[in-house]
Amino acid sequence: MLRPVDDQRLGAALRALRRRRRMRQVDVAAAAGVSRSTISRLERGHVGTLTLGTLRAIFAVLDARIEITPLWRGGALDRLLDERHAELVGRLAGILQGAGWETAIEVTFSHYGERGSIDILAAHPARRALLVNEVKIDLTSIEETVRRSDAKTRLAVTIGEQRFGWRATTVARLLVLPDDATTRRRVARHAPVLGAAFPDRGHKIRRWIRAPGGRLSGLWFLADVRPGNVRGDRVGSSRVRRSRTTPTRA
Repeated sequence: MLRPVDDQRLGAALRALRRRRRMRQVDVAAAAGVSRSTISRLERGHVGTLTLGTLRAIFAVLDARIEITPLWRGGALDRLLDERHAELVGRLAGILQGAGWETAIEVTFSHYGERGSIDILAAHPARRALLVNEVKIDLTSIEETVRRSDAKTRLAVTIGEQRFGWRATTVARLLVLPDDATTRRRVARHAPVLGAAFPDRGHKIRRWIRAPGGRLSGLWFLADVRPGNVRGDRVGSSRVRRSRTTPTRA
C-alpha cells in the first residue's frame, strides 16, 4: 500500500536514493540542471517553491519518479471522482439508447491472458455493429489509454458475441472525455498521439451513431448536463431557426 509522502519524507527518500547510487549532491544537481544548494535544501525537507517539473527532473536522475496524489476529506475524493465518472457513463448511455443502441455497462472480460472491463459496450443488431466506449474523467497516461483501447477493440467481436448472442461485422471505438477547458488543453498537448489513435470528432461521430457503418475511431467531448445547458452532443437533435417576419405596410 502506498504511503502519503510529506516534505520531510520526500527529502529522506532523495537522500537514500542518492547514497544508494553513490552520487554526490553536486552530481545530482548537475544532471538535473539545478544548484547543489537546491538538492541540499530538498534533502532537508525544504520543498519550498520547487516546481513539479523540477522535482521530477531531480528524481529522474536517480531512476525514480514523482506521483502526485491529492488528499481530500479522507476517501471522499475517490467517491467524488467515481460519481463524476458514473454521471458521464450514464449520460453517454442515454444518448446511445436514444439512437437505438443496446448498452451494457461495465462489461468485464478475460480472453487470451488479457483482462479488463469496457465502460459501455453498445450494440446495434440491425447493423451488426459494436461500439466500444472508454470513458475517462482524467487522462493520466496517454500511451496506456491507447494501448488498452486497442486491446478492447481487438477483442470486441468475441466479447460482443458472448454478451449479445450474435457476431458483429463492424467494430468502432470512442474515447469519451468531459468537455472542460483542462481536458481540452491536455488533449491539445498530446494531439499527435491522440489524433493518430482517435482521428474522428464530433459531427462524424454523431452521424455514425445515427447510422453505423464503416470505420470509426473517435474522441468525443461530452458536456455536463445542467439546467438550461443544452449542448450539441445530442444525437439526432436539430436546430430550429425562427423565421423572420417582415411587417407589411398597410
